[in-house]
Amino acid sequence: MAKHYDVAILGAGLGALTAAALLARRSWRVIVLGQGWRPSTYQYDGVTLARRPFTFLSGSSPAWTRVLVELAQSQTFRRRVVALDPMFQVLAPKLRLEVPPDVQLFAREIDRAFPEVRRVVDELYAELARTNAAADAAFERDVVWPPGTFWERRETQRLASSLPRLDGFAGTALLAEFPTDHDYRTIVDVPARFASWSADMPEFAVARLHGAWTRGVSRIEGGEETLVDFLTDRVRAHGGDTRLAERAARIVHKRGHASGVVVDGEEETTGVGFVVTESTSRGLLDLTTDFDPPRRALAAVPHLIPAEWRFVLSIVVRDEGIPAPLADESFLIPVWPRRGAQPGSPLVHLQRRREPCGIPGATLLVAEAAFPEGAELPVSRARESVLAAIESLLPFIERHYLVVDSPHDGRPLWDMRAGSRKEVPRAALRTSGGSLEAEPMAARWHVEPAAFHGLGGEPIRTPLAGAFVVGPSALPALGQEGELLAAWSAARMITRTDKRKERMRREMWSKVELG
Repeated sequence: MAKHYDVAILGAGLGALTAAALLARRSWRVIVLGQGWRPSTYQYDGVTLARRPFTFLSGSSPAWTRVLVELAQSQTFRRRVVALDPMFQVLAPKLRLEVPPDVQLFAREIDRAFPEVRRVVDELYAELARTNAAADAAFERDVVWPPGTFWERRETQRLASSLPRLDGFAGTALLAEFPTDHDYRTIVDVPARFASWSADMPEFAVARLHGAWTRGVSRIEGGEETLVDFLTDRVRAHGGDTRLAERAARIVHKRGHASGVVVDGEEETTGVGFVVTESTSRGLLDLTTDFDPPRRALAAVPHLIPAEWRFVLSIVVRDEGIPAPLADESFLIPVWPRRGAQPGSPLVHLQRRREPCGIPGATLLVAEAAFPEGAELPVSRARESVLAAIESLLPFIERHYLVVDSPHDGRPLWDMRAGSRKEVPRAALRTSGGSLEAEPMAARWHVEPAAFHGLGGEPIRTPLAGAFVVGPSALPALGQEGELLAAWSAARMITRTDKRKERMRREMWSKVELG
């Protein structure tokens, strides 16, 4: 083998890049391959459009704090974030509810919109504060989430036993004091739904994710691309190699242990000791040549069954067409679910981008809607469905559309800058980062069978020895925080295979910043 690295990282998501940065910091030779990763934005005629929204909800997680401390980047990263006020907004028929960081202002909002449940709302957020304080105390510990071996289960389960509501399910005890058909149940559920990769969220996950939306949300200047640049810079600073435009065509093993990767377009095998991927275990096994996984190991991998698909739409709008009070993060509920929402009225997460979009006097809105698997509404009509939901709650906005496009439906881009709709073929977007074909949508899964109190999905260890999963499939119910916990856990497992590097890491902790 002409080249050798200690660890190959496949993917450029949050979990993959966090694991790469931690391992590079711990003196492991790391190569990062993007594995088909696409930047979060693309261009059309100088106009910026988005593939996906990005809200860094895990910025307040102790898991992210531990990463920053080990990388000695707390102060540097803090300068790149801006606190949102309001944290988010809920728009529904005859309702505009803001959730500001100020407790007194939020109380006034509840008194105005839902005075009949003011006491119940106060009790709910007091309970969320207790639950999240316990979760913070557990997640700041150096253990494996989710655990795999006997000793890991013993260690992690001791912490998990301190987490309230871990074995409850959404809609039971947490919201029991609300009337069965009360609208505030939806207000608690919807932000958590858009933050999770699991369609079957246990009660603890609902509490954790709604808590993440309501205890201080920050915006990263430059969005997801800034975070990717930050983590890849840390990898390179410690001698790692980052090739986000390249991918591994196959994984080579030696007697069932990962031993190399073949980079697409290269003939020689790049030797590695470990492989870390953000894809699923079965996706990783599909890349592994001549490997027949043990039946028992394969049976331990649960099935991830798509329950919903996330459709994303970019809308460039003149500033005068956007209501001034519209928050950076909003959730649109065209019809309350209990009142019989139709497939044509999806729930929408709407993000207002503050960065210049390429047209003076215009703003990029990024809309994300979840459509159930097997829904009657075809993806070819999802664009009109999402626009109709937005137009029902933001009056007259349709008069100010300039550019509309989705990477997911394969349809032409709509250019309305001349006053009428011009359909631009997708081939015109290829040179500026767009795709000719429809790009796959992200899924929310049913996990069968459920694992680790309903929080877990696939084990971090895969049936291929020396290969680990750190993407959304590891702890899907916890969203971004789940990816961080999985990344830390995989880095811990790899580091402990080398006693010298583990000792160096422990000594390093006496030298890094303390907060």
